[in-house]
Amino acid sequence: MNFCLRNLGLYIVNLSNMKYTHKPIFGHLNESLGKLLEYNITEHGLEMEVENALVFISVYSENIIRVRAIRKDSDRRDFSYAVIGSPVSNAFQVKPSKDVIELSTKSIVLKISQKPVRLTFEDSKGNILCQDDEAFGISWIGNEVACYKTLQPNEKFIGLGEKTGNLNRRGSAYTNWNTDAFAYGAQTDPLYASIPFYIGIHENGIYGIFFDNTYKTTFNFGASNNRFSFFKAEDGEMNYYFIAGKNVAQIIEHYTSLTGRMELPPLWSLGYQQCRYSYYPDYEVIYLAQNFRNRDIPADVLYLDIHYMEKYKVFTWDKKRFPQPAEMLRKLKEMGFHVIVIIDPGVKIEEGYEVYQQGIEKDVFVKYPDGTPYAAQVWPGWCYFPDFTKPKTREWWASLHQNYIQEGIAGFWNDMNEPACWGQNIPDLIEFNYEGHLATHKKARNVYGMQMARATSEGLKKFRPHERSLVLTRAAYAGAQRYAALWTGDNVSNDESMLVGVRLVNSLGISGMPFVGYDVGGFVGTCSPQLFARWISIATFAPFFRTHTMINDRDSEPWSYGEEVEEISRNYIKFRYQMKPYLYSTFYQATQSGLPIARSLAIEYPYDEMIYQPSYQNEFMFGEALLVCPIESGQAISKVYLPKGNWYSLYDDTHYAGKQEIFVETPKEKLPVFVKAGSIFLTQKAGNHYYEVPDSILHIHLYKGKEDCEFVFYEDDGISYEYREGNYYKRKIKYKAEKSELILKEKEGSFICSYEKARLYFHGFESIHKAEVNKQKIKAQSVDFSFFTPISAFDPFYDINDVYGRVQNLSFIEFELQDKEIKIEW
Repeated sequence: MNFCLRNLGLYIVNLSNMKYTHKPIFGHLNESLGKLLEYNITEHGLEMEVENALVFISVYSENIIRVRAIRKDSDRRDFSYAVIGSPVSNAFQVKPSKDVIELSTKSIVLKISQKPVRLTFEDSKGNILCQDDEAFGISWIGNEVACYKTLQPNEKFIGLGEKTGNLNRRGSAYTNWNTDAFAYGAQTDPLYASIPFYIGIHENGIYGIFFDNTYKTTFNFGASNNRFSFFKAEDGEMNYYFIAGKNVAQIIEHYTSLTGRMELPPLWSLGYQQCRYSYYPDYEVIYLAQNFRNRDIPADVLYLDIHYMEKYKVFTWDKKRFPQPAEMLRKLKEMGFHVIVIIDPGVKIEEGYEVYQQGIEKDVFVKYPDGTPYAAQVWPGWCYFPDFTKPKTREWWASLHQNYIQEGIAGFWNDMNEPACWGQNIPDLIEFNYEGHLATHKKARNVYGMQMARATSEGLKKFRPHERSLVLTRAAYAGAQRYAALWTGDNVSNDESMLVGVRLVNSLGISGMPFVGYDVGGFVGTCSPQLFARWISIATFAPFFRTHTMINDRDSEPWSYGEEVEEISRNYIKFRYQMKPYLYSTFYQATQSGLPIARSLAIEYPYDEMIYQPSYQNEFMFGEALLVCPIESGQAISKVYLPKGNWYSLYDDTHYAGKQEIFVETPKEKLPVFVKAGSIFLTQKAGNHYYEVPDSILHIHLYKGKEDCEFVFYEDDGISYEYREGNYYKRKIKYKAEKSELILKEKEGSFICSYEKARLYFHGFESIHKAEVNKQKIKAQSVDFSFFTPISAFDPFYDINDVYGRVQNLSFIEFELQDKEIKIEW
């Protein structure tokens, strides 16, 4: 007799008759749930004991069902940093049978097979949305826990937050492990943020899965196999939420009802923001601000990177470079600028340094198991790191912001909070409080940056309770949208990185984080004038709009690339400021529904195969009306794809039918942007900053279409929380295509509108000669119109004035913007 090892199970080989009998003496290493032993119906769902685990099914709404599977000897404590939703009571029905237990809500039917336990999610019509792989389902290999799902025919996967690669994740695998990914490329993974939420799309329907496990996780969407997709964690629980909806937008709405939505940001944070590593001393910052105003380039925010500190020590000022910070901040505020400073988590180990001394006394630093504080090197040298999973630490960290806030700092930029350190190899055995239940670095890392942002946000609210502020974070976990905006870290000055940034923003938007952006011009490397011109035009349509560059590199202000690029930059930045009423209203919508500002075409057109093509996967909607087609900087002629519907060129109103590819001229001055037919687009005259209203006219651009549409116009004071008490202005604007009517419903809220008059432009209509406003006849006017100013003729052989074009004889009417309902007919 001889023994051989195969598949890690022992096979007994009888050499006399060559018959092989498989006897897995040690068993398979992969251990699944096994068969159902017993179950109980609870107020929130089901509790099941199976052979190898305990399984809890909880209903959070008719569209959300939670699945939690733990080993029988596991701690049953239930806690999440991400989820703020709660299960609902008795909102389901249970129908048991011999082989299957069926739990159903109005929207989801969950079928649980008993031998072995496997889960199948169907819609109310019996269509399979998502089902466990028959052989594996939920299973363990040692401490690693995984859930295997059958791949549906032609199934596509989108989302997963800050992930490179294609819009459609099918055939790829990704890791969630917050990482300081300096100069990352088009396939680098992981990056800085971990959002373990994705959406599946196939012919039977659309669904979402949020895997709430903070350990290092992996998502495999059919990479290296054609059998299943799966998600797994190196430790912890199988804890996921299945989300159903009729479309992608509903899935996002339900997901953000679970993990929270961003608060309405201050109006100034929507404007253009200028940063570099670093601006100093104080007079250079003042000069920078004066340059923006003198050059007629709008801007709202300036950043101070680590050189404002004394030897890179957090919560200090370098008194030589910034001897009177409060006075500098006062001057900048008078010019309409808000200032944000960088704060890293590392606290320098230095006797006499107040922050360090306080941290030691209050016992707030991360420790080794023997009680010694963990130390690593970052910018100041050897540092200790606050344990932001400890409530006392967050309270202390929040208090440290008081002086900055009193001096006039408007917001904070949390960097290096993965956490990052030199060497990038933090020992996994270091311990975190984790809300009173000790956890190692393995469990706490992915939430560290989120909890730092939380502490920062709490400090701002404590010491500036009546004003909204901005927290910007690099690292994040699901739910971080409740505390901060996010930028996509240390990108590179090239076309590839520019377009990767677009996809990252679109993916983050799908994943519940609407206030996101990238470093315009690239942080690493030298940006060319042509690249900057293209990048600034694309970033005009990014939710978070900031230019940034690295130390010891060329300047990267809009005027630093020559006069031509300065004019191009001025044009697009001014257009950003023209869009103020449209953009702020779209941000308001995001706070209500969770829908992103920059919307991947997969949200509205998930079954259009063309949008997943590499040539077109970067395209996105900016709000409801604008289709933005990002392209490389060197493309003078580009092919773009227009999805279903009808479209108008933003520049000259040229009309295009949808569902087709078209060629358009795309010199560096002109990014292809289109307006959806049957949409409402609001603008105003651009100011120097977002709180400046140059005139009192609201511009309503109506684009003719066959379908009715509605836009909710929203505004408030842009800075306080009084909108929560009803001090806002909101009104629905409805276009009725067949009746040729536009109705401005009676306004809601007590806020007095910033605009006294409205000017309605009729795009795509035959010449309008007159209209009626609440039955009063008004004579229409016409104008040759453009959102953009012609560029100077820098090239004598090229007529640059024709680049943007104009809308010839565009009809418009002007009327008083009264609070009562206004009905316009033509």
